[in-house]
Amino acid sequence: MHEDDPGRTGDSLRTDKTGHDAAEVAPTGDQHSIGYGRQEVVVTEVGATLRSYRVGDDSVVDGFPVTDISSSGRGQVLAPWPNRVGDGRYAYEGIEGRVALDEPERRNAIHGLVRWLPWRLVSRAQNVVVLACRLYPQPGYPWMIDLAVEYRLGRAGLAVTTEVTNPGTLPAPFGLGFHPYLTVGTPSIDTARLKVPAGRRLVADERGLPTGEAAVEGTELDFRVGHRIGSLRLDTAYFDLERSADGLASVELEDSGAGRRLAVWMDTCFGYVMVFTGDTVHPASSRRTALAIEPMTCPPDALRSGRDLVRIAPGDIWRATWGITPDGLGRSI
Repeated sequence: MHEDDPGRTGDSLRTDKTGHDAAEVAPTGDQHSIGYGRQEVVVTEVGATLRSYRVGDDSVVDGFPVTDISSSGRGQVLAPWPNRVGDGRYAYEGIEGRVALDEPERRNAIHGLVRWLPWRLVSRAQNVVVLACRLYPQPGYPWMIDLAVEYRLGRAGLAVTTEVTNPGTLPAPFGLGFHPYLTVGTPSIDTARLKVPAGRRLVADERGLPTGEAAVEGTELDFRVGHRIGSLRLDTAYFDLERSADGLASVELEDSGAGRRLAVWMDTCFGYVMVFTGDTVHPASSRRTALAIEPMTCPPDALRSGRDLVRIAPGDIWRATWGITPDGLGRSI
């Protein structure tokens, strides 16, 4: 993590019923704004959430207003596991975890424990902000970990680096994900073109839990050669990702009519990417208006299956980086 000079965070200002400006605490806490050229990002105190990313007048992520909380995982950090834990029960090296079921209709715990916690400001500069959170042992996760997330804007867009350390006495199981909803300006994602460089996908049941895997070749879920999304419903975990010489995998989204494109790239720590067309989000008016492209280090239900979990020993440090590059900002997509 880079240490930069701390900056001041601005309060959200609203007008009260008397017409006077009144300083209010936003539902997501302090709003940390950074910029680089025409790019601007806002990250919130609650959850270290990516609330907004704009290039000039164009939104890159479909976020949420300062007056709201994140809905449907918008921009959230998913740790110490991404996606789901079936029945909220698991065991790791003889230690049991019992997580509250926050997706009760499917009997799942979903998207980790840090997305609703306050994160403290570590450092802030014009184009960089670093937020940190200590997750203390609890019934749902009986280990201690420290997380720090750096959001950095530059010529190639936004880079997000996570550093995790284990200050405790026991090895900790860990998984990480991020949940941005991406837009290239189309009113519906149906008309957008998607490219996912993945040879395989997970097969899931009605609860969203993996039951197997399959090759994408010859199916409608094969996006290795980019094509229009159309009416296809996706809530699909892809893996077996094709990578460039520098180890990066990139998922691309494009509006060929307007010429807007972007890439969500991820390093080798992220072996999976969830693609979600938002058919079940609330309110209904937000459905299929943006595409969630979610880098993940492990598959859904990894705390139960053990598949591709990171083992963080006491004193260990683990890092992973992903990012978003809007077309024209340096990285070829």
